[in-house]
Amino acid sequence: MSAVSVDAAAGARKPSAVGNASGRNARMARTGWMVGAYAGCIAVSLSLCALLVSTTGGSAAKVFSALLDGSLRSPGAWGLTITTATPLLVVAMGTIVAAKAGITNIGQEGQLLLGAAATAYVATRVDLPGPLLLTLSLLAACVVGGLWAALAAVMRFTRQVPEVISTLLLVYIASQITTFGLTKKWLLLARVNKTRTNNGEPLPASGHLPVIHVFGNTITWGVVIALAITAIVGFTLSRTTIGFRLRMLGLNARTARRAGVSVVAFGGAALVISGITAGLAGGLWLTGGIAGDRFTGAISSNIGWQGLLVALLARERARLAIVMAFVFAALRTGSGFLAATGVDRRIADVVQAMLVLSLLVPPALEALRDHRRGTGVAA
Repeated sequence: MSAVSVDAAAGARKPSAVGNASGRNARMARTGWMVGAYAGCIAVSLSLCALLVSTTGGSAAKVFSALLDGSLRSPGAWGLTITTATPLLVVAMGTIVAAKAGITNIGQEGQLLLGAAATAYVATRVDLPGPLLLTLSLLAACVVGGLWAALAAVMRFTRQVPEVISTLLLVYIASQITTFGLTKKWLLLARVNKTRTNNGEPLPASGHLPVIHVFGNTITWGVVIALAITAIVGFTLSRTTIGFRLRMLGLNARTARRAGVSVVAFGGAALVISGITAGLAGGLWLTGGIAGDRFTGAISSNIGWQGLLVALLARERARLAIVMAFVFAALRTGSGFLAATGVDRRIADVVQAMLVLSLLVPPALEALRDHRRGTGVAA
């Protein structure tokens, strides 16, 4: 090869190298900005929480110490936090799939509630060997959650009813269905009920998830299921043709249609998958034992809503959702220790809400910054 051709090749490579370096610098700057924004917002939130607790007669130092004890430092705390993060992560995975396809499902709370109800019904009414009973009860949760989301999909693609409205309204219908189920012994009500409250029947030992003991902490096998789902979702969305078509649909439905992507098939499937994962999360939440040993009307405990927030804060990224799910779970488990400090439970709820809000601000600030720069790229 002549010297001229070598110089020409080197010259051809220079713009590419410069462009790659510029891109890396831009990504590093963006990452640094986001880390700083999160740190600043959390610091401001903690300061406001300390001020709130102090003005109500409590000790801010004890409150924050209790948050750490409840989520990480006390014996078995981080195992409880990881187990609590399991349904949040599963809900977030389905939400990410739907969001990538341009579908907004906000009915996870109802889908999760029905999934837990289906798990409770199968686990307490069907007589099967342990592993088979557990598998069947979790499959029932997936089916019921998926069918509940399918109702919204049918309304969306046959009657053009926005899924934002239908999925939200279906949450309240799901709540009424489970409330009714807890009044009938042939459905969800315990067949031997010695109390005046309408609760479900206790799950048999074979209906609970097996556990893993790690350094004095107890973690359910639901964590393994959640991580496997996360790996599958992340790989599918980024490395497969199906994931490419879902992302194409979410970016521009008209272009996707012209490229041969069925809006009904892929959009409907994405919404149903979101319902399946929410239903499964309900089954994992119940069989994991954290929510108690039986089904109750309040068993969902905002897990569906918080799983939605996990997906939003993760900016539809599967790996980042793992971190966000752990953060939300830590806030849940840590706030349970606040009662020991003498702080009123309502103040504890405000503290938790302010910390959650501090996690929502940075993505909004980044979106505003991009908009002002004229990029039009959302966080």
